[in-house]
Amino acid sequence: MKDHKTIVVKAISYFFILLFLYASVSKLLEFEKFQVQLAQSPLLSAYAGIVSYSVIIVEWLTSILLLIPILRRFGLYASLILMTGFTVYIFIILNFSDFVPCSCGGILEKLGWTEHLIFNIACVLFAIIAILIVEKTTHYKFQRIAFSVVFSSILIVALFLSSEYVIKKENNFTRRFIKHPIIDYRALEMDNDFYYFAGFGLNNIYLSNQQYPQQLTTVDSSLHRKEVLTVRIETVHPYKNIKQTVLGKDFYVYDGTVPIIFKGTIGKENTKRISYKDAYFNDLKVIDSLNFAIRTQVRPSNQLILGLLKLSDDPKLQLKAHILKKQIDGLFDSDGSLVYDEKMKQLLYTYTYRNQVIVMNDKMAVKNYLKTIDTVSTATVKTTKLSDGTYKMGAPAEKVNIRTIAFRDLLFVQSNLMGRHESRKAWRKSDVIDVYHIHTKTYVGSLYLFRKENHKLSDFIVTEKYIYTLHGKQLGQHKITKALLKYFNSGKPKTD
Repeated sequence: MKDHKTIVVKAISYFFILLFLYASVSKLLEFEKFQVQLAQSPLLSAYAGIVSYSVIIVEWLTSILLLIPILRRFGLYASLILMTGFTVYIFIILNFSDFVPCSCGGILEKLGWTEHLIFNIACVLFAIIAILIVEKTTHYKFQRIAFSVVFSSILIVALFLSSEYVIKKENNFTRRFIKHPIIDYRALEMDNDFYYFAGFGLNNIYLSNQQYPQQLTTVDSSLHRKEVLTVRIETVHPYKNIKQTVLGKDFYVYDGTVPIIFKGTIGKENTKRISYKDAYFNDLKVIDSLNFAIRTQVRPSNQLILGLLKLSDDPKLQLKAHILKKQIDGLFDSDGSLVYDEKMKQLLYTYTYRNQVIVMNDKMAVKNYLKTIDTVSTATVKTTKLSDGTYKMGAPAEKVNIRTIAFRDLLFVQSNLMGRHESRKAWRKSDVIDVYHIHTKTYVGSLYLFRKENHKLSDFIVTEKYIYTLHGKQLGQHKITKALLKYFNSGKPKTD
């Protein structure tokens, strides 16, 4: 029986030795990437430098302790502390953080976060089993195990509580929630969760798919009829990011990394190439069949810049260098959502990391500026330049605005910030949309879009009668009530 216990302890010890050595070597091989990923962690961003070295050193020291029989007991306690810390860390990331980094290497990087949590819990149990076998004093071994688990948990929780990026502080603004603005109407289960809205029209919703980028799915407004069209585009190009947009009776397929734009007619597979190597871009909005608003980067600064691609002009590309305002690096601090309000013939650019919206006409002349209701006027962005010349986000910046939709002179902004007196519990179960009247630059009110099966809102679109949402695989249809619909007509905020 004693031999069996010895074998179990050795097996667990060698398992941890292999695990820690493998993990530490993986981190060393991509140490620069490992440091950046730690810096992105909402728990460890302030301590990325010391933690990046400490974790590797502790993993090696623990492996050495486990390898020496007389010191193996201390190695098992060190393993328990490490694995408990990793487990609590992942639990907090999954349940309390909106920014989910990855600081694992090798095969563990392929695990999902839930699978990783289960793996770590199993490792904690292995460590406890081994300690129970090697510890001869029954009274103290339970106390020591409990102390190790509690100490490691408190350490990670303390890091969590001390991080200004994790706990969303109560901001100095108050939302006014519109009373019953929408009613959950219908839902349709899609076959995967890679869909996004390409547009709407002719009483249909059009969706494209990141996994199958050449498919255009048409869903009627009753959510009863679904048709999938596989569009044909030239196959000789090195596509990296194919996207689709529907406007009126036409659809557009494009990839700014090639760069190329195709145009097709709804219901027909064939497309026609209308632009090739006219402009590289990382975002595009269709104004009409000959005019496109784009966002691109300029060399060598890599700063973001807006421009117009006018296929009937010579030159075709008109860059508008004065529109986006640099605060820090001109790249991450200028990131945002470019949208087009077809009804009002206006373009809008909403910054992701600050509370400003640029309102332009369809010629990209700036009309005015609109502020979102939060108080973040300066982007909290920190960037790191890697040895290969690329830039990474050096720390988790405070994301203000996630995505936007413009329709009938109203701007719908999915916000990432909690306002004063708002329920943290409600925030964990829903996503908030702030609504603004563009012309008058006024805040109309806010509404909750409740998550389905704990899936966050991945995309939404607004039409005359409905708000359509995507939560995981579920396409949701929400009927707009008079409480919100009245702003479509008058555009003027009213007191409920």
